[in-house]
Amino acid sequence: MTTVTNPANPRTTEESPKPRRRGLARFVRAAASSVAATLLSQAALIAVLAAEGAPWLASTCAFAAGAVLNFFLTRRWVWGRRGRPEPVRELLPYVLVIALGGLASVGLTTLAGRLLAPLHLPHFWWVVLLDAAYVLSYALVFVAKFTMLDRFVFDRGAARSPATTSRS
Repeated sequence: MTTVTNPANPRTTEESPKPRRRGLARFVRAAASSVAATLLSQAALIAVLAAEGAPWLASTCAFAAGAVLNFFLTRRWVWGRRGRPEPVRELLPYVLVIALGGLASVGLTTLAGRLLAPLHLPHFWWVVLLDAAYVLSYALVFVAKFTMLDRFVFDRGAARSPATTSRS
């Protein structure tokens, strides 16, 4: 954390608000990139479900579509990384982190599909409810994924863009 001397009392220090603002800005950018990835995922999910695909297949395709887009968006826009991704330091840990979220999403969507099956709902409502389960599962794991990506994947003391670090 960055501290600055309080000019009114040189013996005390105060926390600088800059790291908190940078963290909040990073979180907001991550949320926006997650929304973009979710929109792409939604298109894939609905397409597979509309074609009478199984919930596990639909959520797996949706997860894969969103994961690729989200990697490139978050790597560049959220954490300011450029160039080729480092396979061992960035790509593999990213895949592990999002795979946990993906498994949760696929599992919850599949569970919702099994719980809805005995209700014999019209196909339209079945798709709507499975889509809601998919989105809810992503909302539940977003904060955990952001924290893991921020702490263990992209924030390893490597060079950062001026938008995300200061020289102090």
